[in-house]
Amino acid sequence: MSRQIKFAERVIDFNRKLKYSGKLPEGFQVLNPYMDNPETMDVMQKFYAKFYNDNNQRKFIIGINPSRHGAGVTGVPFTDTKRLDTVCGIKMHSAYTHEVSSVFVYDMIESFGGVKEFYKNFYINSPFPLAIVRKAKAGKWLNANYYDDKKLFECVSEFMIQSLLQHISMGLDTSEVFILGKKNADFIRKLNDEHKMFDKLTVLEHPRFIQQYKSKEKQKYIDKYIIALSRVVAEAI
Repeated sequence: MSRQIKFAERVIDFNRKLKYSGKLPEGFQVLNPYMDNPETMDVMQKFYAKFYNDNNQRKFIIGINPSRHGAGVTGVPFTDTKRLDTVCGIKMHSAYTHEVSSVFVYDMIESFGGVKEFYKNFYINSPFPLAIVRKAKAGKWLNANYYDDKKLFECVSEFMIQSLLQHISMGLDTSEVFILGKKNADFIRKLNDEHKMFDKLTVLEHPRFIQQYKSKEKQKYIDKYIIALSRVVAEAI
């Protein structure tokens, strides 16, 4: 009898093969942390082996694309090196990053019941799972979202569709998907209308938006996340 491939192995294999070789508009670049830093591959594998070494059917939480200070360094969505170490117990020696979205996500995870309980039920990734940067004035590179530029979206949309389909093929529950960010949801909804990937789309405010513009109401948004996510866990029992 052949051994069933664990969910962790599926994700690790996806990340190992992850490469964007398509076109980009002038002034944009894609950063691949797995190619740029060997330790990123190492800590990413440790993370999934620790929290995803099973065959649970998880709900999919969809971000935009990784931050260069979060998954753009650690290879773990919404996880900077600080929370990778202090909360997940995986130390990264070659980098130290603080990412504002990671702060909200891990405060929310703590309210949900902690990392083991959360990651047992949910899988987070992005339709474009690599960091995108754009060249600003004075040659400085800044984080960019896949939807910031019409030409950029046109360049990456096919890659995004394939990425989402690959994630679904890992065994994710497609009956309801959680999308972070209203603008992100507009674009995912358009792709979903064309390719019928998910039955129901539930939109939650993006962690960065909350941290940056609604920090005084942070607990309200944590509660909103917990209510939405706890509902689908209860329904699955």
